[in-house]
Amino acid sequence: MTARTPFAAAVTGVGLVTAAGVGAKATWHTVTGETTPVGVRHRPELTDLPCDFMYGVDDLDTTEVLGVATQRLMDRFAQLAVVAAREAMADAGLDPETWDGTRVAVVIGSAHGGLPFYDEQHTALLERGARRVSPKLAPLTVVNSAASSVAMDLGAQGPSLGVATACSSGTVALGTAHQLLRSGACDIAVAGGAESVRSRLLIASACQMKAVSTRRDDPAAACRPFDADRDGFVIGEGAGLLVLERPEHARARGATVRARVAGYGASSDAYAAVAPDPEGRGIERALRTALADAGVGPREIGHVNAHGTSTVVNDRIEAAMLRRVLGEDALVTSTKAMTGHTLGAAGGIETALTVLALESQLVPPTANLDTPDPRIPLEIVRGAARPAPFDWAAKTSLGFGGHNAALVLTRA
Repeated sequence: MTARTPFAAAVTGVGLVTAAGVGAKATWHTVTGETTPVGVRHRPELTDLPCDFMYGVDDLDTTEVLGVATQRLMDRFAQLAVVAAREAMADAGLDPETWDGTRVAVVIGSAHGGLPFYDEQHTALLERGARRVSPKLAPLTVVNSAASSVAMDLGAQGPSLGVATACSSGTVALGTAHQLLRSGACDIAVAGGAESVRSRLLIASACQMKAVSTRRDDPAAACRPFDADRDGFVIGEGAGLLVLERPEHARARGATVRARVAGYGASSDAYAAVAPDPEGRGIERALRTALADAGVGPREIGHVNAHGTSTVVNDRIEAAMLRRVLGEDALVTSTKAMTGHTLGAAGGIETALTVLALESQLVPPTANLDTPDPRIPLEIVRGAARPAPFDWAAKTSLGFGGHNAALVLTRA
């Protein structure tokens, strides 16, 4: 591995739209509280499916926030991205009217893009004929439409990229933004992930795959990462975006730096379409690469926001890898029991929560972890948020197809 000069991008803005709350403050309050998940419930559009529940952003009226004309130009995942981007921009104290838009990049990950609109138009084709299919199908459903929608909303004219690496998309998007900033291609990057798969078709397929929980009698308790009784993940929707800046740019404008993204690593298992490498060698390479990129030793990592999906195999593989690389002292959490598994948005949302954890020196608990799996040898925070001093944190993500990614962050 070729040594690189460390580069720590400044995180100056955080934007979150999740089932745990609309806005970073609301989401953080829910995720760190001693409460049960609030956004998960049975959904009428999923009636009769074995898994007829999911996490939704139910407290957001996108029509009111974006306006009818703007909303009609976007599928829901892009709408959530724009709302999160606006919050992140306001948090960073940036005004698109005064910046050089050619020096601003947008990089947003999504696993599925505009799937709900695709479903809607497919139904229109079958029931009402070809003339009833919208000409907007292609531009609204492609994965890059979240990035393009945010770029247009902000007037960002630098690199605009849509990233699709399944459930690691948001993390890869942030890593790509880190690399763009390091290269000098931009001074500011708005990056993260967005997803909304309120799709009967997709969730029916997930049920058939037996990847999702079928705990229909108690949806709020269904997602239980690292628990001995876990039986699969629960799908959610949301968006998590950060404003990243070159350190000198943030310093020159007197920005408040909330944390820093110091290292990034990615890898491919080249193993299977769905299952991860059984020894976790791919995600281990990604994490070790991120640590080397940041110039920090593995035992310096004080906190990990793990991928932790609540699936039987993945949780065990990831946990064994974390213990092997980082040792037994890092405080580990999975926040998916509060947000759902937001697929391509997960890395963006969970990296944003890692920023807030570093800033507040508080590790959120892993909700629904009632009976820790004895085969998982980690210090997993549960029950209540845990205050702890730590300077370094990591975020790990795995995706179908063997797409692995890891970020290393440090305090401001």
